[in-house]
Order: sequence, then structure tokens, then C-alpha cells
Amino acid sequence: MVRNPESPLSTQEYWATVNTGMTKRSTIAVAEDDPSISNVLFRALSHEGYEVKRASDGAEALTMLTHQPADLVILDITMPYVDGLEVCRRLRAAGNSRPVLMLTARTEIGDRVAGLDAGADDYLVKPFALDELLARIRALLRRTSVTSKGSGNKGTILQVGDLEIDRAGRTVKRRGQEVALTKTEFDLLELLVFNADSVMRREAIYEAIWGYNFEDTSKSLDVYIGYLRRKIEREDSPRLIQTVRGVGYVLRRP
Repeated sequence: MVRNPESPLSTQEYWATVNTGMTKRSTIAVAEDDPSISNVLFRALSHEGYEVKRASDGAEALTMLTHQPADLVILDITMPYVDGLEVCRRLRAAGNSRPVLMLTARTEIGDRVAGLDAGADDYLVKPFALDELLARIRALLRRTSVTSKGSGNKGTILQVGDLEIDRAGRTVKRRGQEVALTKTEFDLLELLVFNADSVMRREAIYEAIWGYNFEDTSKSLDVYIGYLRRKIEREDSPRLIQTVRGVGYVLRRP
């Protein structure tokens, strides 16, 4: 299926193109060395119906996740023995693609970017509101559900020029060569390709990919656009993703 829309889809229309239902009780692993925060998260997440597993440091988290896989991982960055950034790096290096949400007391943009560079899908700055945490968890789990439920669909090839996306297999090729993308990178590229030649506003992208708009305090979108450009727009390949200043981004057909 090759789509050339005249205008971008709304968030509701975009997610309607994939099956987003969750049918099982999700398991969340929480790695937090502060007992008070850990207890609050355990009670709140359990109350929401999640199965919660806990670790009090990074080393314990790695051991736990080796034997007890989780649907989503919440990592505090500043933990003893192994910090949250290193835990995330090791999970990704081991092939664990489950969504990771970082908790950090650091407010500098550089520290947040470091979490994304380590492979995290999202981050939340302490102190945080439980409602916002739960919203971000739902958004991350929804995207995971899309991946698993889309695996049996047929006719899910999106193509722009020499760029090809297999939505069912979650694979990307450019000029016939496979390009390895993280979950968030794939979701973002899929959205842009699905709306090829139509400018996507920044707030619409945030809502579609992260499930909410935290534009005022986040550089996540710019960071991930940079990742995609480095991976799919090498020196010998025409640029596909263009910046529309003051508005957002668009993927143009070459």
C-alpha cells in the first residue's frame, strides 16, 4: 500500500490504521533506589491494574529483567552500582526492545538527551504528577501493542522513492539495504512516510508518537529527527526529511 495523502491524518485517524487494543495485563518493571518513590509507584501502578516488579538498584534490575521480562521498564537514572543510563544501554545491547521510561531529577537538556541516546523511549523529570506518568506509560504500551498486533497484517508496505517500510515486519530498507531503527525511530518514520508530502505540525507529531504534547519542555522530537537523518540520509542518499521552520517536519518525495 503506497499512500499519497493531500493532508496529514489526525491522531485518531492515524492510530485507526493500526490495531491498538491491549488484551493482557501488562507487566512493569520499576528500578528506583528511593524507597518512598518506589512504594508510591508500586501502589499507583498496581491500582491501575499493572503487574509491578521492583528493583532497588541497577544491578538488581538487570538480573531481574534477565529472568522476569517486562512489557515496560521504568528506570531512575541515579541508582547505585549500575545507573539507569547504563542499564538501558545494556538492555538495548542485549536486544531488549521493550519501552524504557527514564526518571531523572536532572533538568538540563543535555542530561535528557543522554537518556535518549542510551536508548530510552521517554523521560520524566522529578517531581512528576502521577497522572502524567500514567499517560506516558499508556502511550508507550499502546505503541508496543501496535507492534505485536500488526505482525500478522498483509499489504502494509509504505514506500517513498527508494525508502520502503514494512509496517507488519517493522523493518525499513533504503536502496534495498536494511536500516536498523529503534521503536521510537520506526514509529516516527512511519508517521512521516504515511503522511508523505504533507507538513506535520510539531504538536501533532508529539501527540501521535508520545501520546501527549510536551513541546514546551522537550527536545525529544528534534533528537529523534536527527537520529533518523543520520540513519536514512547518508551522503549518497537524497534528503527526505525536511524542516518547516516554525511549523514542524515533512517527508518529501525525491
